Amino acid sequence: MKSRARRQLSPTRVQAEDGALAVLPVWRRFETPPTQASWLNRMEARMTSRALSLAVAALLAASATTAHAQKTAKLRWGPAPAFLPAGAKFALVSGDPGKSGPFEIQLSLPDGYVIPPHFHPTDETVAVKSGHFRFGMGDKIDKKAEKTLNPGQSGTLKTPQHHWARAQGATVVAVSGNGPFVITYVNAADDPRKKTTK
Repeated sequence: MKSRARRQLSPTRVQAEDGALAVLPVWRRFETPPTQASWLNRMEARMTSRALSLAVAALLAASATTAHAQKTAKLRWGPAPAFLPAGAKFALVSGDPGKSGPFEIQLSLPDGYVIPPHFHPTDETVAVKSGHFRFGMGDKIDKKAEKTLNPGQSGTLKTPQHHWARAQGATVVAVSGNGPFVITYVNAADDPRKKTTK
């Protein structure tokens, strides 16, 4: 009963500056009625805070976009290393794939480019930047068993899984892992380093 009585307190009556009676709700009983100037100051402070937050968010987004663009623009593209079939382009993003430690490279693969069945002594993570990266597991290429990674998708191929890869459309992928990056072909005849030019 007492708690109900407290909830039903009557409003407080106050006399405004112009002599008119004003009724304040119970929850405002102990507050000083705000002036128009103080209300405007609070609203201005809120709007300034929101504008500042939006400006900071916009700057962070622009900074991230610029950093990504600069990183991509700085890549130096050249022919892929001899352990890959001819036709691919290669760019070093970070680290040194020939040494122990983390690395990242990018490969630009023409449409239809195939890397025959192979394996690595360390795990390999592939992230697709553009195009479609098709891959499968096993010692022989079986297009019916292939899976596809699309732009924005990535996957990790665990060691010592035997796998192959194929580009559907012009494709750019980022390959990362812990070096040294070594590729061993299941069928030695597929190794471009062992093929002789006539």
